Amino acid sequence: MSTLRAMPILQVSDVGKSLAFYARAGFAANGTWDTVEGGEIGFAIVQRGQVTLGLQLLRGPLRVNSHWGAYLYVDDIDAVHAEFAAEGLSPSAIERHVDYACDDFELTDPDGHRLAFGHDRSGEYGPGLGPEKGNG
Repeated sequence: MSTLRAMPILQVSDVGKSLAFYARAGFAANGTWDTVEGGEIGFAIVQRGQVTLGLQLLRGPLRVNSHWGAYLYVDDIDAVHAEFAAEGLSPSAIERHVDYACDDFELTDPDGHRLAFGHDRSGEYGPGLGPEKGNG
């Protein structure tokens, strides 16, 4: 039996507002569920390429990661950064890391979730993976 993929769940204050933000970032809406009182969406799934995120309505104070909520690998960091900048999403500057051989930048959603988008320069497996460091 294999583990196939992951779907981080981000708790948000307004699923509709989050859907609009993630659409601007190139994520397609793949369904909504759990409509709550007043017709507000309770849960949605968005996807860009092989990356899937869940957006869950949470009334009350949100708990946001103190650093990245997710690290998303892309094949062309410069193109993705330019795409987000053209959409007015204000990505951070691209950092070119020597210590873990990734180029990455951050994008913050309307609820303060910080997503890192990274391009792996290290080769076949990526940082922290491979036969000697994980399940490669």
